[in-house]
Amino acid sequence: MTHEIHFQPDNVKIQVEEGANLLAAAANAGVYIHAYCGGDGVCGKCKCKIDSGEAHISGPPADKQGFRLACQTKVNGDITVSIPEVVSKDGRSLKRKPKTTHAISARSMSALVGEWHLDPPVEKRFLKIAPPSIEDNVPDLQRLLRAIRKGCYDCAEPTYDHPELLRELPFTLREKNWEVTVILLKGKRVEEPDRIIAVEPGNTTDRLYGLAVDIGTTTVCGLLIDLNSGKVLADSTSYNEQIRFGEDVISRMIYSQRPGGLKELQELVVRTINKVIEAVCHKVVISPSDISYIMAAGNTVMSQLLLGINPKYLREAPYVPTCSQMPLTRAAALGVYAHPSVRLFLYPSIASYVGGDIVAGVHAAQMHKSPELTLFIDIGTNGEIVVGNQEWMACAACSAGPAFEGGGIKHGMRANTGAIENFHIHPETLDPMLVTIDMSKPCGICGSGLISIVSELLEAKVIDQQGKFDRHLDHPRIRDGHDGYEYVLAWGKDSQTGEDIVITEVDLDNLTRAKGAMYAGYLTLLESVGMTFTDLDRVILAGNFGAYIDLERAITIGLLPDIDRERFYYLGNASLTGCQISLCDNKRFRERTEVSKLMTNMELAENPQFMNHYMAALFLPHTDMELFPTVKAKLAG
Repeated sequence: MTHEIHFQPDNVKIQVEEGANLLAAAANAGVYIHAYCGGDGVCGKCKCKIDSGEAHISGPPADKQGFRLACQTKVNGDITVSIPEVVSKDGRSLKRKPKTTHAISARSMSALVGEWHLDPPVEKRFLKIAPPSIEDNVPDLQRLLRAIRKGCYDCAEPTYDHPELLRELPFTLREKNWEVTVILLKGKRVEEPDRIIAVEPGNTTDRLYGLAVDIGTTTVCGLLIDLNSGKVLADSTSYNEQIRFGEDVISRMIYSQRPGGLKELQELVVRTINKVIEAVCHKVVISPSDISYIMAAGNTVMSQLLLGINPKYLREAPYVPTCSQMPLTRAAALGVYAHPSVRLFLYPSIASYVGGDIVAGVHAAQMHKSPELTLFIDIGTNGEIVVGNQEWMACAACSAGPAFEGGGIKHGMRANTGAIENFHIHPETLDPMLVTIDMSKPCGICGSGLISIVSELLEAKVIDQQGKFDRHLDHPRIRDGHDGYEYVLAWGKDSQTGEDIVITEVDLDNLTRAKGAMYAGYLTLLESVGMTFTDLDRVILAGNFGAYIDLERAITIGLLPDIDRERFYYLGNASLTGCQISLCDNKRFRERTEVSKLMTNMELAENPQFMNHYMAALFLPHTDMELFPTVKAKLAG
């Protein structure tokens, strides 16, 4: 259920979900309210009055003057809110025009991924088998196969491929008086027979679970899915423990060449996956051994490290992976917590730096079925780009670095409680409006917050287009710090850590390099196929932190192209979505080969134009402002 908030005197309206926080809603609407505790309710600055709809809010009561704190107020119906004007020290009324904001519509997900039907790649069949006798003394395995075929006259005889099945089969069949549940893995192609991967005593058909896993360079995300209903039962995210040996794939490939390095990296990623498995299983009180199939995707380096394949030649020209189609692997053989029979499927890779995570994302977005010319962007530590449609696709990768996930930023962090996720600055007072995740005291800055901060500082002319602070501004929050000039987002007394939370010129430089690499990648790839941004029908954004990106701000800093905002779609963690769809719908899963066949990789490092575009993009938003006409007008105004 959605409700309308009408902010006065700005005359701005915004639609919000039931129970939305009023301060966060104001920030999303571009309405400035002085607030520097992140929404924790301790600074007492975010005062507002409810003009109408008093019955539609919840939270602490208003004070004697009728003011209440926006950060402590939840919206349960249509309301009109008045925000007090900011007054200068000499008593002047300081007005600020509300900012134009543009979130990507939630409708994007369903419009892109379409429907999928419940037909998982594994199934459980409960069998009541006639016990052997002197007259019917066929072997146990043939007796089992006969029971599977019974009632399924058009299917080929299932196969099996592991002796462990035979070792346990006689005892499993007799444990519950010849009542068993067989787990069958469907063939990769329609014409291939099913494969028996396990036999369990009794009727266990009500316990059929699958795990979708995105093995990211920074984080590993998992979804536990009930394959009987298709329902997502639990999710979990954990830092990839390999990060201790480098925040990017290059550092980890270098470490893998040390004695014991490859084995150590494999053990660390397996341990991270096991943390995710334990977390999701704990939430629904099941055992990891109840998981019947694991569908995973990761970039090429992560995939090879998981399988223990040496990535040495991935980083040496001509950048060749060991294989593109990863073998179907027993999860337990890798050390993953699972039933010994459980298979782990990894999406195929295209090239050294365009991996299965992108194939899974493109697969989920159904680019291989669409005539629309699409630019698919996964913004992360290793930024990947795909352009094309149902007839052809070109792809490339560029190392953006970890800035968008909090890495390389002095107070950067993942999108956890206390991370600054939204920011506004008053153009005259230069005081901040902070909104943090879970409305608690600030303790750092996540990716979406970083984009908001840089965009706002640029528009307020606190920083210039080179990302340098204006040294002439006399304000206590702008100072010469340990790492050069910085802006104090939150004073130590108002933060969780007890230290000042700042954004520094070093941070700004790291962000500029990251966004410059991404933008140069788009431009180079499009030029290589004879296209420009104006030729695109759609731009699809993937990646976890993209859920909170404000389009206007991302365009303002030069991370995204300055084109019609209605062309942008958001797919979230597209890699995980692709794995989820493949786990639930075997028909959609079989289409993955069409995706990988369409994709042709281009090495940006070998393209001389890439470096030219990169150097030109090391400004906010760009050295060529004709590429950013709306930003040019905004900054001039």
